[in-house]
Amino acid sequence: MSSPMDKQMRVAVVLLAAGTGSRFGHSTNKVWLELDGAAVISRSLKNAVESFNDPRTILVINPLDKEIAIELLDKEVPELEIEFVDGGKTRHESEYNALEYLASAIKEGSVNVVVIHDGARPLASSELFHTVASTAHEHGGALPAIAVDQREIDIRTERKLVRVQTPQAFRGKEVLDAYLQAKRDDFVGTDTAACMERYYPQTKSVAVKGEASNIKITYAEDLHIAQTLLLG
Repeated sequence: MSSPMDKQMRVAVVLLAAGTGSRFGHSTNKVWLELDGAAVISRSLKNAVESFNDPRTILVINPLDKEIAIELLDKEVPELEIEFVDGGKTRHESEYNALEYLASAIKEGSVNVVVIHDGARPLASSELFHTVASTAHEHGGALPAIAVDQREIDIRTERKLVRVQTPQAFRGKEVLDAYLQAKRDDFVGTDTAACMERYYPQTKSVAVKGEASNIKITYAEDLHIAQTLLLG
């Protein structure tokens, strides 16, 4: 059941899928590979939009992949209205291209929350997407994080370390302005939160509970791990 806040949210979901298969050891971008009967990107898209009412769905891809993207997604997720944006040379540039594409909608208010997600994270749940979006709508920004076990790091520290995931969500006008300023300064952030921290440090970015199963498929073995997680 939707809440009054849900009705006020006007969400655009941006999935980043403009990478290559170089680190995966494959000539094809990993998001087009099959994971238990469906493409990685199809699973990412379904989970990304499931909990929202009529979101804008933006897929950022390498222009060379557009033909395969249209054919595959028409077959696997025909119910989704997907808008394609050309990716850039870096993750940051791909994010900028998506926000520039959405700029008029953000400025006029038909989009007031932007959720940005790695297309290669197909197991992020629809509940996580909803949590980051609603939290960002209320507070300004949200990102999922999970605690890092001290045994995973090489140095001793008293600080509590976390591993940040996507999806990350921010109010539309603020994240658009941050990326426009970054463009003028030639600043390149590692992720959306890094750009927001630099240009909108006053924005409250709330850490929400991440998901251990929300792995990013970067190497070939990650696909096998994801398969195992899907099968329970």
